[in-house]
Amino acid sequence: MQARQGAAINKKETYVADKKIIAVVGSTGSQGGGLCQAILDDKAGGYACRAITRDPNKDKAKALAAKGAEVVKADIDDVGSLKKAFAGAYGVYGVTNFWEHFSGEKETAQAKSIADAAKAAGVKHVIWSTLEDTRKLMSPDDNRMPILQKKYRVPHFDAKADADASFSALPATWLVTSFYWDNLYLFGLAPKKGDDGVYSWTFPMGNAKLAGIAAEDIGKTAYGIFKAGDRYIGKTVGIAGEHLTLNQISEKLSKGLGIGAVKYNAVEPNDYRAFGFQGADEYGNMFQVYRDFEKEVVGARSIDTTRSLNPQLQNFDQWLQKNKSRIPV
Repeated sequence: MQARQGAAINKKETYVADKKIIAVVGSTGSQGGGLCQAILDDKAGGYACRAITRDPNKDKAKALAAKGAEVVKADIDDVGSLKKAFAGAYGVYGVTNFWEHFSGEKETAQAKSIADAAKAAGVKHVIWSTLEDTRKLMSPDDNRMPILQKKYRVPHFDAKADADASFSALPATWLVTSFYWDNLYLFGLAPKKGDDGVYSWTFPMGNAKLAGIAAEDIGKTAYGIFKAGDRYIGKTVGIAGEHLTLNQISEKLSKGLGIGAVKYNAVEPNDYRAFGFQGADEYGNMFQVYRDFEKEVVGARSIDTTRSLNPQLQNFDQWLQKNKSRIPV
């Protein structure tokens, strides 16, 4: 399919006439890409994929078009372009990427643009990919972690939570996601080999369990929510593939990658925040929330619910077997 601006359906796109169109924001990213693939793989599912992207000429967008997606150019910072891109769609999957700009306020504004455009287009179901407001887990005067960007504990969590209200007047589902295992290669978080030949990695998580998931399973689970019709409209759904400690993940990496013992160094959050790389304070706060509020974070993400929506849900070992070639060791 050729990329296009707006929502007029040309002759090449008449295949969507008898299908419900799902407009997918972030279609070339991890979550949106997983949803696009799930729609495209389900030929008889009754849904069509409209892949929203700023650059239809990028390789991932071209690959989606080759598989049958309708690729539409729109910019998440331009609500007018989103309104055109959403026109005629049954559903919208909304996701933002904090790591492109590191601004909580910008992320909230982008989410509002998605909500405003979905409302203008009259879509029947919106799934908003969100996270919990970590500020609600502690009092404002709690000094266990610093305030970032003047008003957040964990900006990429709290900014999404701030945007939740923008979807309250819509037929929406709030999808609470988990830590991507794919971050091991996407963000370079995998264990590194030291001069002594031993692989190790360092996080401020103690022995708390981390709620994790394969990125593609977020999209597959979102597709399950769309296919469930009205059942999840007005509801919050927390998802995960497996809850594991860093020691457990280390053991699985050691075995799955065949690299010998992987040493997990548990450090204090203040030490981690002081590492100084871009986002160190953000990561430090996030992992501290995972550690200090393990019960709340893990408890909000149900593996059973996720599997009911996505029967192909992967555990960590399955994900690793599929993706081990991507992990630099």
